[in-house]
Amino acid sequence: MTTRNLARVSAAIEVGTGVALIAVPEVVARLLLGTELTSGGIAVARIAGCGLLALGLACWPGGNDATPQAVRALVIYNLLAGVYLGYLRVGGGFVSYLLWPACALHLVLGLLLARAAIAR
Repeated sequence: MTTRNLARVSAAIEVGTGVALIAVPEVVARLLLGTELTSGGIAVARIAGCGLLALGLACWPGGNDATPQAVRALVIYNLLAGVYLGYLRVGGGFVSYLLWPACALHLVLGLLLARAAIAR
C-alpha cells in the first residue's frame, strides 16, 4: 500500500470518528470504552471530535502523495492513540469488545506510516 493510500485510510478513520464523536459521543463511548459519559464528558468528546475531524481533513492527501508533515502527524497520532487505548484496556479498567481492535488498528497504521515515511 502506498503512503498516499495509508494516509487516506488513516485520515478517513479520523474524519469518521470525529463526525461520530460530534454527533453521538455517548454511542462512541459505549462501543469503544464500554462506559457512559457525563455531561462534561459529552462536551469534551465533542471537542475531541472537532479535533479529529480537523486532523483527518488536514492530513487528507492531495495531489500525488501525502505531505511529510501530514504523514508525521498521522504517525504520532496513531502510535499514541494505539498505546493509550491499550493502556485503557490493560490498566485503565475499561472493557469493550472494540478496544483491542481499535488499539491494534492504530498501532498497525502508525507503524506502516512510519515505515513508509522512513523509506522516503
